[in-house]
Amino acid sequence: MASFAMQIYGLAKALFRLTRFWNLVIIGFAQFFAAYFLVGPHTFFDWQLYLLAAFTMMIAAGGYIINDYYDVKIDLINKPERVVIGKGITRRYAIFFHTALSVTGSFAGLLISWQIALINFLSAFLLWLYSNNLKRQPFVGNLSIGILTGVSIWVVNVLYPPFNPYILIYAVFALAMTVIREIIKDMEDWKGDNTFGCKTLPIVWGIRKTKIFLYVLLTLFILLVLLINFLYVGLPIIYFILFLFVPCGYLVTRLVRADTIRDFAHLSTFTKMILLLGILSMPLV
Repeated sequence: MASFAMQIYGLAKALFRLTRFWNLVIIGFAQFFAAYFLVGPHTFFDWQLYLLAAFTMMIAAGGYIINDYYDVKIDLINKPERVVIGKGITRRYAIFFHTALSVTGSFAGLLISWQIALINFLSAFLLWLYSNNLKRQPFVGNLSIGILTGVSIWVVNVLYPPFNPYILIYAVFALAMTVIREIIKDMEDWKGDNTFGCKTLPIVWGIRKTKIFLYVLLTLFILLVLLINFLYVGLPIIYFILFLFVPCGYLVTRLVRADTIRDFAHLSTFTKMILLLGILSMPLV
């Protein structure tokens, strides 16, 4: 009995790491914040919002599992200490949990609406396609993850129409910062990706040209956010100075000098902090 309990505990611990539990919590909180602060406090009592967050987290968890499933060999080079599949959980169980989470999260969306179910299904499919192929291609993999992150915010507007420009601006923010973070992660993982024939931007273009591309992306992203604000939202410029210009300016200064795996790892973490800062700014809006 004690041995069985230890096995269950070990499996639960492996799943906790494999599904990036705290990332899932951030996704859930981002949707709750978007609904409560950008739509209205009445959403707090809406059972559909809780289902939406649960299903979105299921899809994301399934995506993390299938990503690690396909990347075991690469991760053994880039981040051997983080490898779970083959150590804490077997490949067969990993596929089982991926399938169960993805299918449940997709079709259970029908409890809310067919639109939510369709978005969840397409998201689960894109996560599988990303892990199987897209992530090994230059930029298209980064963009697909960025789109999925933006959709995880925008889907709140699908649940609560009509068009909400505040949700749009945060969805664009999440999309852009995720794309930038994914490219930085490719720079961090260059060695393992190159060993197994991946064609990410740092491998195809080199680090220097990839950095230039990131500077251009950041500039275009900031201009797009300002344009959306000018056309639809009208927030005071101080919001963008505090939550966008200053963090992105610091990111650029660190990126200019970055040239080691540790440097890029720190920048990846900092980009995630910018995303969190954006979520936390919702109550101020």
